[in-house]
Amino acid sequence: RGSDSYFGYYSVMEYIPSIALPRGIRNNNPGNIRLAKRPWQGQKKHQTDKSFVEFELPVFGLRALMRLLLVYSLRHGLQDIQSIINRWAPPHENATDAYIHAVCKVVGKRRHEPINLLDKKILISLCQSIVVHENGKPKAGLPHSWYADDYYDLAFSYAVKNK
Repeated sequence: RGSDSYFGYYSVMEYIPSIALPRGIRNNNPGNIRLAKRPWQGQKKHQTDKSFVEFELPVFGLRALMRLLLVYSLRHGLQDIQSIINRWAPPHENATDAYIHAVCKVVGKRRHEPINLLDKKILISLCQSIVVHENGKPKAGLPHSWYADDYYDLAFSYAVKNK
């Protein structure tokens, strides 16, 4: 298949013309991480999007999302969904309360309930809910959170390595 295959998994880019996809999915950056001076692992050398990072493969965008969330938790002490989403999607830029509500529903935790992002199930469900909130629900026939569970599993293993 095309160049978006990775360890036998295929991205949505193979099935839907890229023009019809949300920006985060087109950029392989489903968390819509903004460009910064320091490049991410798997970031494309040539960036055509002037605001958001473009990754070579979706797994690198998912890894970056997970790494940022781990930094929020482990370095900045953000231990609940409300504090994490308030940092991820600040109220001056987003409808943060609705975002928090949607994430809590998917993760199965209350907004102030402590969460452990080193728990694979918690971090992956948090990422899946962010990906859907950032990019909308995928069209019928695609995975419920844009990527197969194997992509999230692989990204998790990369994200927790050398944390």
